Amino acid sequence: MTAPSEFSYDHRVRIYWEDTDAGGVVYYANYLKFLERCRTEWLRALGVDQLRLRAERGLQFAVVNLAVDFLKPAVLNDEVLVTARLHKMTGATIHFQQSIWRDGVQLIDATARVACLDSATLRPRPIPKDLFTEWRDAQ
Repeated sequence: MTAPSEFSYDHRVRIYWEDTDAGGVVYYANYLKFLERCRTEWLRALGVDQLRLRAERGLQFAVVNLAVDFLKPAVLNDEVLVTARLHKMTGATIHFQQSIWRDGVQLIDATARVACLDSATLRPRPIPKDLFTEWRDAQ
């Protein structure tokens, strides 16, 4: 893990048996979990408590688009570095560039579009101005 930044975040993941298929290779859907964990830990490092955000402001985040290029496989016992970088923020959406690396070799290249939603209606709502203020000011 690196120090929290409003621009990017790194999260380390160890590959366990539960992450792999019968051949000891990470099952493709588990990469999505690793990407999600990185985005979630990044928010947590910034002090954004998603349960409190939902309870106090009636807001939650949801992935609305995800594109993944599977470049190379990760295998049992690998330690991988999962990254999330803010690419763009507009209205109710955050665009992330994400990747997964092992020893300097890129395994996954991904983009994720995450929407801020009203928890009651599940309709898009603008991201509150007080979240990510440093990043917004730098754009």
